[in-house]
Amino acid sequence: MLRKITVAAATFLSVLTINAQKNKNSQLERPKLVVGLVVDQMRWDYLYRFYNKYGNDGFKRLLQTGYSLNNVHIPYVPTVTALGHTCIYTGSVPAIHGIAGNDWTDKETGQNVYCTTDESVKPVGTANVKVGSHSPKNLWSTTVSDELRLATNFQGKVIGVSLKDRASILPAGHTPNGAFWFDDSSGDFITSTWYMNDLPQWVKAFNSQNLPDKLVANGWNTLLPINQYTESAPDNSPWEGLLGSAKTPTFPYSNLAADYQAKKDNIRYTPFGNTLTLKLAEAAVEGEKLGSDDVVDMLAINLASTDYAGHKFGPNSIEVEDVYLRLDQDLAQFFSYLDSKVGKGQYTVFLSADHGGAHSVGFLQEHKITTGFFGEGMDKNINQKLKDKFGVDKLINAVDNYQIYFDRKLLKDNKLELDDVRDFAIKELEKDPTVLYAVSVEEVQESTIPEPIKQRIINGINRQRSGDIQLISHDSMLPPYAKTGTTHSVWNSYDSHIPLIFMGWGIQHGESNKPYFMTDIAPTVSSLLKIQFPSGNVGNPITEAIGK
Repeated sequence: MLRKITVAAATFLSVLTINAQKNKNSQLERPKLVVGLVVDQMRWDYLYRFYNKYGNDGFKRLLQTGYSLNNVHIPYVPTVTALGHTCIYTGSVPAIHGIAGNDWTDKETGQNVYCTTDESVKPVGTANVKVGSHSPKNLWSTTVSDELRLATNFQGKVIGVSLKDRASILPAGHTPNGAFWFDDSSGDFITSTWYMNDLPQWVKAFNSQNLPDKLVANGWNTLLPINQYTESAPDNSPWEGLLGSAKTPTFPYSNLAADYQAKKDNIRYTPFGNTLTLKLAEAAVEGEKLGSDDVVDMLAINLASTDYAGHKFGPNSIEVEDVYLRLDQDLAQFFSYLDSKVGKGQYTVFLSADHGGAHSVGFLQEHKITTGFFGEGMDKNINQKLKDKFGVDKLINAVDNYQIYFDRKLLKDNKLELDDVRDFAIKELEKDPTVLYAVSVEEVQESTIPEPIKQRIINGINRQRSGDIQLISHDSMLPPYAKTGTTHSVWNSYDSHIPLIFMGWGIQHGESNKPYFMTDIAPTVSSLLKIQFPSGNVGNPITEAIGK
């Protein structure tokens, strides 16, 4: 009798064990952590221009073990930072998600609006109201990070980090556990009361290390002997800008430590801004215990120093090359950290960019490539033409994001019709030899502008926040403020062709030259995680990357 009971008990326990294993095997599988790496102003060709000088564990690890999409473009204009980060994480475009630029002009008040400024919140970690009063309130669509929070009943954590406020806030979405950005007035990372009323202890501990001081203490010299930077133009090229107190744009930047103490934003233009950001990301993993349980978390990282260096020195400078070679080393160290902390193969990474960047005008002129400056004195010239025609001065209120805004109050007070003023202005603008197209934002669909430019204009125009006329410049024409270094904003490949690589959990190995768009990133991550697409999503999952 006892033997029968024992056998029955053993059989029962065996059935329980088998069922438990079946239940475990049938549970939804997800990575422990998703890491979004958005390299600011990273042109697609940087992956290969500097390839031979990269190590094996940074960019090459992504390329050699992940899935690389070689034909990814931004499907809207203007191609600027706030829009890029928003598009990547919403899968949407400015016409829908509401972020119409880094800033825009309010059509009714005529006042400038910065994309994340929010006077209803207070700074946390700084007394600087301008630096700290920011939130995602102007963002109309949800992000993939919001959808992760919703899908896990807010158990999955989301953290955003960047030197830039907008590049930490917009990717992290409306509901993150935190978004942190750099305060130039203190050298600390801060946040706002949208997220919390006091900095987490781990952020306070990070700030107390005074890591920026340590990073710039020895100045900035090239990682390799300077004669090995054969992918770049000579040091001290005339189209480069100056850093800090430097008299010439040349290595070594021996005064960097003193320059940082005088003006802390100087670290942004050096590779050490990226190092600092990735160290904060590691502190976030540790402090928030990201990737430590079975509920997937997300870490949104923007590496902004590539953008600052690009603006300052231009894509063909030794400074920019050195920033990328050092970033490669930083990425290798960061991946190694994730391997040991979260587990190799237990996390998913995607690397992309918010936009690219044009070659400097001076560099192109040296090599006899058509270039120049777009729209120099345009607003004054057209305002004068409008005054001569309609008898009212300063009808153009602003020129921003390659868009012209008319002063609504002046039009109303002087009983002028917007259509009449706009049509006259367009005819005058078309006489400018640097203007390829000038079009009313209400008549883009009926215009003779070719694809893909037409659709990108439509996608980029937000009915409530964008201007009245969209301008398209000729190729390689930069705005007049970019006399040195470079900038971005246009539809051309140098600004719109971006890298996109997925690596890690759930990702196939390979590459593709099929056409995709920035809007396809969020639905791909959503599909991988089995969560709802963001509310304004217009993209499609890149199934070849995730094998589904």
